[in-house]
Amino acid sequence: MKKILLGNNGFTLENLVAISRHKTAIGLTENARKRIRKARELVDSWVREGKTIYGITTGFGALSNVAISRKDTRLLQENILKSHAAGTGNNLPEDVVRAMMALRIKDLAKGHSGIRLETVDTLIDVLNSDIIPVVPEKGSVGASGDLVPLAHMALVLIGLGEACYKQKKLSGADALKKKGISPLTLDAAEGLALINGTQAMTAVGALAVNDARNLLKTIDISAAMSLEVLMGSNTEFDPRIHKVRPYPGQAASADNMRRITDGSGIISSHKDCKRVQDAYTLRCSPQVHGASRDATAYAENVISIEMNAATNNPLIFSESDTFLLGGNFHGQPVALAMDFLCMAVAELANISERRVERLVNPLLSGLPAFLTSDGGLNSGFMIAQYTAAALVSENKVLCHPACVDSIPTSANKEDHVSMGTISARKAAEIVKNAEHVIAIELLCAAQGIDLFTNAKPGKGVQAAYQTIRKHIPYLDKDRILSTDIQCMVQLIKNGEVLKSVEEAVGELR
Repeated sequence: MKKILLGNNGFTLENLVAISRHKTAIGLTENARKRIRKARELVDSWVREGKTIYGITTGFGALSNVAISRKDTRLLQENILKSHAAGTGNNLPEDVVRAMMALRIKDLAKGHSGIRLETVDTLIDVLNSDIIPVVPEKGSVGASGDLVPLAHMALVLIGLGEACYKQKKLSGADALKKKGISPLTLDAAEGLALINGTQAMTAVGALAVNDARNLLKTIDISAAMSLEVLMGSNTEFDPRIHKVRPYPGQAASADNMRRITDGSGIISSHKDCKRVQDAYTLRCSPQVHGASRDATAYAENVISIEMNAATNNPLIFSESDTFLLGGNFHGQPVALAMDFLCMAVAELANISERRVERLVNPLLSGLPAFLTSDGGLNSGFMIAQYTAAALVSENKVLCHPACVDSIPTSANKEDHVSMGTISARKAAEIVKNAEHVIAIELLCAAQGIDLFTNAKPGKGVQAAYQTIRKHIPYLDKDRILSTDIQCMVQLIKNGEVLKSVEEAVGELR
């Protein structure tokens, strides 16, 4: 892919995934370079005039009433990185840190921070060189920006902190030296400009939204497979049902499952059976999946706005030669959206696990117990359902909203915070759990197809089944199932199952 140029607007989720996961190089548009230079000229003039500007000629937070002399301006910017690098916990994954760096550069490209162009170019060089700062995942309260994680990220620019380069952990200075990048000496406003924003929560949240979008199509495939194995009807996918309750997500899921099961010999074979209607996990799958689709679309819209926003404080408006103090660093919009995403994706896992139970329970499925032909000696998929149940239960705990909590910080100057980074991290964990639950459903459904009929399933179901069997053999006797589950998760994440289905029935909605 060609280099992605960051400017004022137009940055997409697809751009972010390309940078964070496929290591696409980035640069600045010429207009962005002009905006950055113009704002910096104003900062330099204000510093020469001795103007009082928060975080530039004053201390931070509750110390904003402390004036900083001109000779200490540079030390102030270095000190903010050192003092704010107070993170703890496991380190953020490399793709998240790359996303965080890209989003910070995108924010700075809008020209409202007052940072030097040299500093932005250095951050771009670090990212393009695949030097990944070591950033602990915990410590942000999601207001005044993601101060803690962004401080750890920025330390590497001045030759401090730690970074990973070619899978080796190095000091920040040594990592820069590997690529011939000179450590920066920060000037007025720059330490604050590097850390005062929502880029940690937005990076985690954006990648979680991306992975949730992928799951939304995949769960329609797993549900369609389960429906066929469980001798369900596809009447519930009739467009007339969804037209009279016109939620876009519901209609999309119903259309997907109708096309995936199209041409099914299995469904045709029991068209006139005595069952009046299916269980909710089959019959209401478009309604449940669809609600999660619409919630995810809301979260994606919030993330798209945030990825293109200026979240500094102060904000410099060079067209009017002024600066304004405000609160764009407050993560409440992202926090609410991420807590909503938690619930949306958890519900996907909930309904998927209930279908797994129907598949492995002979009283509900009419299939051999736990989908094994030699039950007793073999346990089949019995414990896979336990794993799905454990993951679903964990998701329920993680769904407690972080955004409704607030612990005041900075001597009560910052007396309401969003906890949005916690919301985003929870959402990312729920998505991972849901991927595993849906992987288990796909494994069980494929096993069910092998066990119960010679009739041909729908075109989409058949394509998914064949892709699964290309990588994971039929379970004829007990083996270590975690290997199969991990393989199935990879087939979900790399889109191989989805691609095979779309080749058979057309692009899913």
